[in-house]
Amino acid sequence: MSIEGGNSKTPEPQDPAAAVTGPGRESRLKPVVFFGSSVLILAISIWAIITPTGAESTIGVVVEWISSVFGWYYFLAATLYLLFVVFVAASRYGAIKLGPQHSTPDYGLFAWATMLFAAGIGIDLMFFSVAGPVSHYLAPPEGDPQTVEAARQAVVWTLFHYGITGWAMYALMGMTLGYFAFRYRLPLAIRSALYPIIGKRIHGRIGDAVDLAAIIGTVFGISVSLGIGVVQLNYGLTFLFDIPQGTAAQIGLIALAVVLATVSAVAGVDRGIRRLSELNVVLAVVLMLYMLFVDSPLRILNSLILNIGDYVSRFPSMTLNTFAYDQPTDWLNAWTLFFWAWWIAWAPFVGLFLARISRGRTIRQFVAATLVIPFLFTLTFLSVFGNSALGLVRAGNEEFGETAANAPEQGFYELLAQFPGAMFSAGLATFVGLLLYVTSADSGALVMSNLSSHLRTPLTDAPSWVRIFWASATGLLTLAMLLVGGVQALTDATIIMGLPFSFVMFLIIWGLYKALRIERMREDALTTTLPLSLSGRTVHGGRGTEWNWRRRLARAMSFPSHRTAVRFVDEVCHPAFQDVAAELGRQGAEASIVEGVDDVNGLPHLELRVPMGGDEVFVYRVWPVEVPTPAFAHRVVTEHDTYVRFEVHLVDGSQGYDVMGYSKEQLIGNILDQYERHLEFLRLHREATERSTLPDHRPDTAEVHLPEKGV
Repeated sequence: MSIEGGNSKTPEPQDPAAAVTGPGRESRLKPVVFFGSSVLILAISIWAIITPTGAESTIGVVVEWISSVFGWYYFLAATLYLLFVVFVAASRYGAIKLGPQHSTPDYGLFAWATMLFAAGIGIDLMFFSVAGPVSHYLAPPEGDPQTVEAARQAVVWTLFHYGITGWAMYALMGMTLGYFAFRYRLPLAIRSALYPIIGKRIHGRIGDAVDLAAIIGTVFGISVSLGIGVVQLNYGLTFLFDIPQGTAAQIGLIALAVVLATVSAVAGVDRGIRRLSELNVVLAVVLMLYMLFVDSPLRILNSLILNIGDYVSRFPSMTLNTFAYDQPTDWLNAWTLFFWAWWIAWAPFVGLFLARISRGRTIRQFVAATLVIPFLFTLTFLSVFGNSALGLVRAGNEEFGETAANAPEQGFYELLAQFPGAMFSAGLATFVGLLLYVTSADSGALVMSNLSSHLRTPLTDAPSWVRIFWASATGLLTLAMLLVGGVQALTDATIIMGLPFSFVMFLIIWGLYKALRIERMREDALTTTLPLSLSGRTVHGGRGTEWNWRRRLARAMSFPSHRTAVRFVDEVCHPAFQDVAAELGRQGAEASIVEGVDDVNGLPHLELRVPMGGDEVFVYRVWPVEVPTPAFAHRVVTEHDTYVRFEVHLVDGSQGYDVMGYSKEQLIGNILDQYERHLEFLRLHREATERSTLPDHRPDTAEVHLPEKGV
């Protein structure tokens, strides 16, 4: 037995990553990830700027190869991601929190929902809300163009590309990163999802390679949105102020985005990104309502309901429709393959950001909100603007249709120009587009800086200069791709860069599933050992049963002070922990006791640690929590009156119950209950592992003899 001293600010137990991200260490760069990704991105940017024709040719050849060889794979992968996410949320795993059991959400529902939306969608929503439906109507992937069926397909294909399939990729990454970072205190990085598969090697070269792939895909994914934003805002300024379209204006817009993104990212999530996200949603709703009422409200609302029905009924066939018998290769490259690669490229960035803001939510809450809330808004926005645009084209405005299909950045503004108050609506659209543009850039800079740094805690952000660097690097890459071939070059590059990370996402699924199975085994261990815990209770104290029930009632009605709490640790906790540790030592276990003082309330805490082999450690900690005295307390309560609880913490955080007032024997009994439960969990885990590696030797059903009912 050994006794160690120290201070700690957090009640959660330390983890295998403590050597890298433990308290007391400042945030620092991951050299391989930061320099490897930055050198590669800068090299590609310089190459594209120096030889734009050669870069365009090379990118085109690679995209053609990926489309022909891996086109089917993109369809299958996107569908499997969705099925896994829905399965986890609907299963018993859905009740697991993204954080310790005692954690609560950091943000209210509205702020959380707006950040879910704003992080996952950029100015491209405005870009494709008109260009998508019109393009699909004039040139559908199958069937005759400019028919009623083509109009129905047009909006539904746009909804499909922005639908729950893509949001499932975000949900997969978000719940995985939140689970490992906040429940087991691993770094908030992509590599942490592989911990159940490769263990501590996530802190080595394999982990660096995974994070590097995530950053590369993320930079290109964000560059697509920024590139789309640049050309759209450039036309918006031309529409409003006659500012010429061209490279000079686009460079100015990129510089503006870098500056604003830097300011917002440096301000942090609460003061920067959160406020911009809330403003984004409010103004986008105003713009959407404006279009609804200046056009034909009844027609658009009828179309909206039809679109919902078509999306629900056609989704199963669309999700795996590879058009194998008559494949429209150019259409697939420009739309479905591009969008799936784009969602995959954005998944690390958005997933990490969503995990960052979702601590304390259950997996079921997180998945439901991520799949439903942003998609409902997107569905409404696309349906309003898409059906308004289709109404003009079907009414005979061929010029508008050709403009929207061939110059998508102009389509949104040309639609607004067809209705009263065009200058107001165009000005509002430009401002909303600028906010969406900046929100994508600032959250991207924040996430990439965190991915390329070792952070002190999952809620810590990288230094400001790293965020400034990534905002600038993203702007440079955006400019390079625009010089190569405009938005088309960006979409092609995304198809290429999204492919490697799509394989990593399957490893992430495997790692998360293994970890969730262990959670289930812990629950099974609790169920199995509960009867033993209850039947093993003994009455102590020396004064008989009456004395013990009276003492129990007195404990329930007491609200201990600081002095009482200190005395409880000295007179009950210390002796109990020392006796258990000493006995474990006599039984051959190496038990240690860690003492500390909480920096918040100055109260002592104790922790019993018992190594169980490998990385497995049994942890039992009593942690002081100072809370307000309730109004029903039978003593005088002042405005600042508080009392102390000693909550039990295990490896997964607080268990939610208070042991303050326990006798020494009761506390020992509780420690042993949790220890026996942990042993049962290890037994179940070992048996499950052996069953998965050994042949099945269970007897046939006919050989199993069950006892008769009632025996």
